[in-house]
Amino acid sequence: MSFNLFDSVKGLLGNDVIDNASNVLGENESNVQKAMSGAIPAVLTGIMDKAGSGDAGNLLRMAKDTFNSGMLSNLGRIFTDNSLLTRGADMLKSIFGERLNSVTNTLASFAGIRPNSATTLLSAAAPAALGVIGRQANTNNMNTADFLTFLNNQKESILSAVPSGLPLAGALGLSGLGSIGNRLNSALSGVGSSVKNTAASLQNTRKRTNWFVPAILAIALIALIWMFSNKKTNRTENMPSINMGPDSAIASIPPPPETRPDIPASIKVQLPNGTEINAYKGGIEDRLVKFLNDPSQKVDKTTWFDFDNVNFETGSANIMPESMTQLQNVAAIMKAFPHAAIKIGGYTDKTGNENANMKLSQARAEAVSSALKNEGVPASQLTGAEGYGSQFARVAATAPDEERKKDRRMAVNVRHK
Repeated sequence: MSFNLFDSVKGLLGNDVIDNASNVLGENESNVQKAMSGAIPAVLTGIMDKAGSGDAGNLLRMAKDTFNSGMLSNLGRIFTDNSLLTRGADMLKSIFGERLNSVTNTLASFAGIRPNSATTLLSAAAPAALGVIGRQANTNNMNTADFLTFLNNQKESILSAVPSGLPLAGALGLSGLGSIGNRLNSALSGVGSSVKNTAASLQNTRKRTNWFVPAILAIALIALIWMFSNKKTNRTENMPSINMGPDSAIASIPPPPETRPDIPASIKVQLPNGTEINAYKGGIEDRLVKFLNDPSQKVDKTTWFDFDNVNFETGSANIMPESMTQLQNVAAIMKAFPHAAIKIGGYTDKTGNENANMKLSQARAEAVSSALKNEGVPASQLTGAEGYGSQFARVAATAPDEERKKDRRMAVNVRHK
């Protein structure tokens, strides 16, 4: 099935996000639902309009940065996290520019909500849209021309999703939304012409310099031959003898990572549905799949599998971008074992205030659960997310950080196979 940008963004801003937004904003839930139905296509249309206006390169960079920042994994908290909302609002300004107030007021009037609430919903839709685009751009190694082609291929589904009662074209200062397609085609043609002109310029440069480079190389080669033949005798006569005794040491080349004891070996983990994921021997993917495949391994509440590479910004529940690979692997495992269900646990070390540790570990557990949902794991396979603070920490608060970091972890408990 081909990728659908609108559906992917809509999937990130589902009913749980709507419920949260309604409670935080103090707006009627059905009105918030209606507003989000307009906010998502509005943001995507704004992105297409901006890309077609000659700013595709900057938009592509913004999309990749948004995905790499890990914001997709934290959308569930965006309405209660001012820093996330601020970043979303900044993206919104970049997309709509001077038309932002017009778009906001139009959406508010359409849905029957306050303009401030409309701005907040748009500020959630912006990072969702850019993050999904950034993920596709990274996966497919898109350049500017690829990005414009991608948007051009998605425009029909996006424009058809704009609600009939939302006068978006007027809000964007356009005579009609159909003109966006023409802008994208023109921008794509411009990128193609630029590439052709650059290639032609390089070809002409090569033609002009074809005789020059070989001549320089020939002269350099002659000089090297003369120097070598002139100095060879002197070097041979004056070279001191070196006796290598039996105890002489020869520096060894470090073994490849696969054979070094401090780095686990890379392996391919085969899943029941035919998917193959890259992992490390003894890592969470390896151990979790073996557990799920082994009928003799019974489900209990005491067997936990620690993540090896899920990290957060210091003192926060913002997942670091490099953690997404392992989260995507675990999501793939859950999809391959559709009857399995897991619980997410969060843990801290013994330093700091225990109440704060409990809140932080809870927020991090919820962030991991949200990230797995965003990667397509059904809610039915995620039975809960709980923070345990430092109650299971084993290392003293006075121990070196290298030891205490073992207690700062995220883990998975299988609740059903």
